[in-house]
Amino acid sequence: MLSADTNMNCIVQRVARQALLTFRNPPRVGQEASRSFLENHSELKNLVGQIRAADLRLVPRCAEDAPGAPPVTYMHICETERFSMGVFLLRSGACIPLHDHPGMFGILKVLYGTARISCFDPPAAAGRRCALRSTGEFTDSSGPCALTPERDNLHQIEAVGGPTAFMDILAPPYDPDNGRDCHYYKVLPGGTGADPTEVRLMEISQPAEFWCGGEPYPGPEVRL
Repeated sequence: MLSADTNMNCIVQRVARQALLTFRNPPRVGQEASRSFLENHSELKNLVGQIRAADLRLVPRCAEDAPGAPPVTYMHICETERFSMGVFLLRSGACIPLHDHPGMFGILKVLYGTARISCFDPPAAAGRRCALRSTGEFTDSSGPCALTPERDNLHQIEAVGGPTAFMDILAPPYDPDNGRDCHYYKVLPGGTGADPTEVRLMEISQPAEFWCGGEPYPGPEVRL
């Protein structure tokens, strides 16, 4: 068993402390980020990039799952009014549909498996033009992905070739009572013009084939 001192200095605890510092006073939507925020955010991304599955006592899952098991499960690590931190586990072939993070920052780090991630800038209104920023495959050796309220704020995440898990930090957490509810989208067929990165999105209900269950987090306790 880890001692209290060892636990307080483990990488997961260090990430949580840095997230608390980083998002203590984040820039508002449309506001230029301060030098202090950018430096703290850079340090947070650096720490998140060091996280490995073993640090969270995660064992990669096999491809077989019990019939009727949810396609995605979530392990809660910690949450404050400033940020939430947890782990999403995707069954082989599972997909977290295209969704947004209104007014939120986020950092994602793949812990095992391969995730195909497509990122979009948010549209001005549902069904209007937005930009496809990137599509790529990420593994545990890849660096973290980051989103802001204005850039890469919408993404879709698919497990490719087997089960996948990733750490997820959101700041501030989802909160429907404060205008931070999760919305789902689909890409409409056809482009918007000469720019191949421009697409149109339409808001949709949560897809019936997607739901998220919960399971216990087995890693070191985080104290804030």
